[in-house]
Amino acid sequence: MPKPRSQQISLSDTPYYHICSRTVRKAFLCGVDKATGVSYEHRRSWIEQRIFQLSQVFAIDICAHAVMNNHLHLVLHVDSEQVNNWTTLDVLSRWHKLFKGTLLTHQYQREQSLTTFEMEMVEETAQVYKQRLIDISWFMRALNEPIARQANKEDKCTGHFWAGRFTSQALLDEGALLACMAYVDLNPVRAGIAPTPEQSSFTSIQLRIKAAMMGEQPTTLLPFTGHEHQEKTSGISFSLKDYLTLVDETGRVIREDKRGAIDAKTAQILSRLHISDESWLKLTTNFEGIFTGAVGTARHLCEFTEHVGLKRAHGKANAQACLNSA
Repeated sequence: MPKPRSQQISLSDTPYYHICSRTVRKAFLCGVDKATGVSYEHRRSWIEQRIFQLSQVFAIDICAHAVMNNHLHLVLHVDSEQVNNWTTLDVLSRWHKLFKGTLLTHQYQREQSLTTFEMEMVEETAQVYKQRLIDISWFMRALNEPIARQANKEDKCTGHFWAGRFTSQALLDEGALLACMAYVDLNPVRAGIAPTPEQSSFTSIQLRIKAAMMGEQPTTLLPFTGHEHQEKTSGISFSLKDYLTLVDETGRVIREDKRGAIDAKTAQILSRLHISDESWLKLTTNFEGIFTGAVGTARHLCEFTEHVGLKRAHGKANAQACLNSA
């Protein structure tokens, strides 16, 4: 039985989550259907554009993404602190970019005169919208529903396009976050769709590599800030250069025609993450198979389990084997 969302998400433990949505009956989300020869490649841009549009409205950042043939991977960062600085007008302006709102919320945004009672109703509604704008379920609803309608219209059919609920995994520490991001970024390489990370179209790693070549970071993705700026700067407190090295070197190793070992430089980075070379390769090739729920060290898993009201911590054995405590 699938767990309720309340037992999968705990923002007090972590703001980072791995999300995966799959299509029904292995329907083509993107790619080329070999049986019919029909190409659905253009849908990748639909999805990527929608992801980035939503990240500008929700207080949810994109850490990593990969748009595959029949499924979609996301690593999300929920920025709960951001919403605390939003005014009622900020909340309503964002909400109205995606949803209808109410007559009163539109009147408020147009600065029309409202009674005291109407103002109270607007404020209450804005509080509801504010919570939804940091809610991963609402984010995925706003992503999947329009894509399903657009795809069904193109396919001239009706019914479900996505296979039930999306899956969600809490990423409880730096090792879990980086391993999951690398797993997502290397999905096209593992699937044989692209020979290298930089040739993996519609992925976060391609965007990061292109921007890095210009000495920049993509504005559409949560940036790497390095360890020295982690106190106040919003971003991933890890070196961008180290992450690109990790992904590039791992991509070379897991290619079927390029079997080999991780080099010494990459091993040093993994050592800082308290992950062995062997465990890293397992994580970046079978992350979802190894962990079906929250991901982190055994200590972090126990804390998360207690906070979400689960009776026992799932995945402790794998955590101890792959993600050692510092």
